[in-house]
Amino acid sequence: MLLYTWQEIIGIVLAAIIVDLLVGDPKWPTHPVIWMGRWITWLEKKLLPPQVTFKPRAQLLRGLVLTGLTLLFVTSLMYGIWFLADYLHEWLGYVVSVWFISTTIAVKGLKDAAYLVLRPLRDGNLADARKYTGYIVGRDTGDLPESELSRAVVETVAENTVDAVFSPIIYALLGGAPLAMLYRVSNTMDSMVGYRNAKYLYFGRASARWDDVMNWVPARITGGLLALTALLMPRCSFVRSLKAIFKFASKHPSPNSGIPESAVAGALGIELGGLNIYGGIAQERARMGWPLRELNLTDIQLAVQMMYGATFLTIGGLICAWVLH
Repeated sequence: MLLYTWQEIIGIVLAAIIVDLLVGDPKWPTHPVIWMGRWITWLEKKLLPPQVTFKPRAQLLRGLVLTGLTLLFVTSLMYGIWFLADYLHEWLGYVVSVWFISTTIAVKGLKDAAYLVLRPLRDGNLADARKYTGYIVGRDTGDLPESELSRAVVETVAENTVDAVFSPIIYALLGGAPLAMLYRVSNTMDSMVGYRNAKYLYFGRASARWDDVMNWVPARITGGLLALTALLMPRCSFVRSLKAIFKFASKHPSPNSGIPESAVAGALGIELGGLNIYGGIAQERARMGWPLRELNLTDIQLAVQMMYGATFLTIGGLICAWVLH
């Protein structure tokens, strides 16, 4: 990306955001994340064969190999694709960059996933709402009432505003498509092996920690943008959003996820976190925000609006930077 000027990079990222807003996740050709997942699955089988038992230290080292090889492979491949496209024609390089960056952003996809739950909730169809909520969260959803289904979706939208929107945008601005894809594969590894269970406690630790590092700065930028968005929305509070970040974010088990969740909870005057059931086992998660009112299905729409508001603030800022550069 050193061959691109800062103005060109801004233009490419702006175009990628617009492509995602209009098109969303592509159905064809196969989404790059699917290929990433296949690579990670293949490499995991090689490094952690199920018929062999490894000691914790060996699992940690093998997990580190998985992380390092995957980051190197995906970033090198993406840089090679972009370099070849740019070598053939400058505009082909632009198109390739825009398309690949757009696949790392998921504003429309996140909204569609949230509304897949919202629509049956509006119709009073709890069975479908529980089913679709189960597609996007890991907790048990079979018996959840409307308020808990709404909480699950709001938490997902808030948390993924970092992972699916602002982290890829920030890394694309810093290093174009190669760095955006490096972030996306980092996040994909975390979602596949970064669990604190018997299988991945040691093997997935490197991937989980690396994802935390990659999201550290973007999470804090996202929190600020979500709070600013509260200024533009009726019945939302900018001050309460900021206060919630400082008061509650550090209580979350993730060093990053508590920031956007606290920002949204504070802005809307609701409480996120609480009792979740995973595989029949109850877990109490950190509570964020003040329960000034009961959660309901409209909070799903409000959380999506906050995500879009922060996205449009970013678009406006990038346009100003592009014009003034």
